[in-house]
Amino acid sequence: MTSPTIGVWNPATEELIGEVPAFTAMQVEQAIARGESAQRSWSRLPIAERQAFLTRIADTVDAHLEELAALESQDVGKPIRAARAEVAGVAACFRYYAGAIDKSHGDTITLDDGISFTFHEPIGVVGVITPWNFPLPIASWNIAPALAAGNAVIVKPASLTPLSTRRLGELIDEISPIHGLFQVVTGGGSSVGAALIDDPRVGKISFTGSTEVGQSILRASADTMKRVTLELGGKSANLVFSDADVQAAAAAAPWAVFDNSGQDCCARSRILVQRPVLDDFIDGFVEATRALSLGDPGAEGTDLGPLVSAEHRSTGEGFLEPGLDYLYRGETPGDPGHWLAPHIVLDPSARSRAAVDEIFGPVAV
Repeated sequence: MTSPTIGVWNPATEELIGEVPAFTAMQVEQAIARGESAQRSWSRLPIAERQAFLTRIADTVDAHLEELAALESQDVGKPIRAARAEVAGVAACFRYYAGAIDKSHGDTITLDDGISFTFHEPIGVVGVITPWNFPLPIASWNIAPALAAGNAVIVKPASLTPLSTRRLGELIDEISPIHGLFQVVTGGGSSVGAALIDDPRVGKISFTGSTEVGQSILRASADTMKRVTLELGGKSANLVFSDADVQAAAAAAPWAVFDNSGQDCCARSRILVQRPVLDDFIDGFVEATRALSLGDPGAEGTDLGPLVSAEHRSTGEGFLEPGLDYLYRGETPGDPGHWLAPHIVLDPSARSRAAVDEIFGPVAV
């Protein structure tokens, strides 16, 4: 019987570019058991050996930078220049935490009748559930510190963009001193993610994604008293005052909101401008936005790629309500691809969805 798989599609071409296994709950339980065993051995290794392993991961990522960047670009629709920079940041993250391993100490506290000591101990098995917009960077921000602290790590990448994380898992497994120390499990959140959250052997869950899913994870983790780290949605503001360098602010503002085609939980999609400089800012902002190149993510000169899926494009288009005052509406390359060009809306109603809700697409108000 053939095991079920999940298809992975290039959002720029709408072509199938890979398949990954759809793990069952039983397979996740087996991964957790391997992680438990690996963690016990890992935490007993000398600090120097753990530092050497994290440094070797960084060197391996550097050696495979072009391969990982290409996967990230094709998987997410991310411009190749951005993907390269992000993969380089992954290597830097592992190097940083390799250096941090021997700098995490407990405290010695003098009491009236003696001395109290505190120790830092690993949690055990850490489950990491990552989003589709920055697969490798966000995974590394969790994997590296968890390994440095003596834990085993199991990552569940988003089903839309699992290829680069899965390849990172293969590369790390090839050099790992202990089998099962770092594992990647692929599948849906309701099955694979839930299996990680519900298992009492997983001592911590780190999740990056929507506020609604984060709330459900927090509730579910209460039953096993897990430690939980959540990075959820946002509606960040970009503030421009009249004493600012308005030209510099206007030139930088497009990248603050349209980078990664606006698919960023800290995208500054609300731009609040002091009235005396509003016209000058608008002129510069529209001009800088018009200069952005939207197109083939694999081309060196591309600034913005497509949105990650047809469903997500439809969600973004839903914010472009009739009656809005558009300062700028970009042109899309057309089919195939899940394209949504940058849009700039002036002074929408305070109750409009564009003004209130997280858009997660290339729309600025």
